[in-house]
Amino acid sequence: MSRDTTGARTMKHRFREPLRGDDIVQLGLIGLGKMGGNMAERIRRAGHEVIGYDHHAGKRDVESLQELVQALPAPRVVWVMVPSGEPTRATVNELGDLLSPGDVVVDGGNSRFTDDQIHDVMLREKGIGYVDAGVSGGVWGLENGYALMVGGSKDDVAKVQPIFDALRPPAPKDESGQEMPGAGFVHAGPVGAGHFSKMVHNGIEYAMMQAYGEGYELLAAVDLIEDVPGVIASWTQGTVIRSWLLDLLVRALHEDPELEQITGYAEDSGEGRWTVEQGIENAVPMPTIAASLFARFVSRQDDSPTMKAVAALRNQFGGHAVHAVLAQEAEKPA
Repeated sequence: MSRDTTGARTMKHRFREPLRGDDIVQLGLIGLGKMGGNMAERIRRAGHEVIGYDHHAGKRDVESLQELVQALPAPRVVWVMVPSGEPTRATVNELGDLLSPGDVVVDGGNSRFTDDQIHDVMLREKGIGYVDAGVSGGVWGLENGYALMVGGSKDDVAKVQPIFDALRPPAPKDESGQEMPGAGFVHAGPVGAGHFSKMVHNGIEYAMMQAYGEGYELLAAVDLIEDVPGVIASWTQGTVIRSWLLDLLVRALHEDPELEQITGYAEDSGEGRWTVEQGIENAVPMPTIAASLFARFVSRQDDSPTMKAVAALRNQFGGHAVHAVLAQEAEKPA
């Protein structure tokens, strides 16, 4: 960016037409945090042009959404990568007032699929396309690529496809050297299908992490096992439970063998709850995912009221011993 003699901000160079024969795309990207910033870098490495906007002045190329839209030649592709819920809703609504017919908005955050359907109706009334993209890859996506689950019309997805191709992992090849289809990308269906797919993905992720955590705790609880990190590392090759999540647990144990540097407090970002809700709504039993979600709730209680009641009941009907609250704990203010 540079400033002209009047003080107004001007772009360093003019951008070319967005969809050319060589599939070079000029993308507007809103939200340059850990995920968004890395995604912008991976897209640029693939030869595309990214104009970024973020609330933090040090990260952005333009000073407002209006300036972002003005810097992109039509038809525009604008990718929203901000926290789900009200921040995303507010951003999409503002873009609806700034963009033109033929432009496309991509929501790449972890929005609820029902929000996508509302945004689609609102934008389509103005001739603006909408694509929802579930993105998985975390902080490792810059180098490894991002798995993408997208929803939207075929025409709108096609406009963004060069960006999806830049973000996805390299496709594996068959024995003849031909790329195998489907790796890291799926057009899952109409608007909402992308985030619904990512919601289920994250629900499964909850359950997998819970199973690894419970296995770790049991190994650590017995004197028989002398090398807990070593046992878990041995599972990463040749076993049916190997996964990238398991690799990350091995990494965490290498850095902190007894996990003494962290507490057992685990947040949930919404997708696990939505997955369980959809299971109820569609009469699909998912006890494992539900249990892993509830375990996260338990992790936030220093002294579980539920287990207090259980202990009191055991004492009442069977005379089982209870552990009294320590004096210093009892003296703490409410």
